[in-house]
Amino acid sequence: MVKRAQVPARPRVTASTGNVFRDLGFSAEESAHLLVRSDLMIQLQKLIGSRRLTQLEVAKILRVTQPRVSDLLRGRIDLFSTDTLVDMLARLGVRVRFVLKPSRGGREVA
Repeated sequence: MVKRAQVPARPRVTASTGNVFRDLGFSAEESAHLLVRSDLMIQLQKLIGSRRLTQLEVAKILRVTQPRVSDLLRGRIDLFSTDTLVDMLARLGVRVRFVLKPSRGGREVA
């Protein structure tokens, strides 16, 4: 008699909300803030990487300490506000503009 291999159960797939932070359980407000900050941080990391600057050189340009640059490059999003990230991009010569779109729910604020 030949034993059949058990077929594993199909994994349950949940559709994304479009915001990884919301999918991880953060509130709608916090997830929106985290998404904006993460987008800004990623752009900073890419820009710094493309310029091949040392952390000390970046620190001088951004007017921060080298450990602060290290936190930025390690993705310590919890240590940076949106304003700080926008200021850093400006010091690197990037103009930041935000595009506002209605949410998927379509609820209007009175």
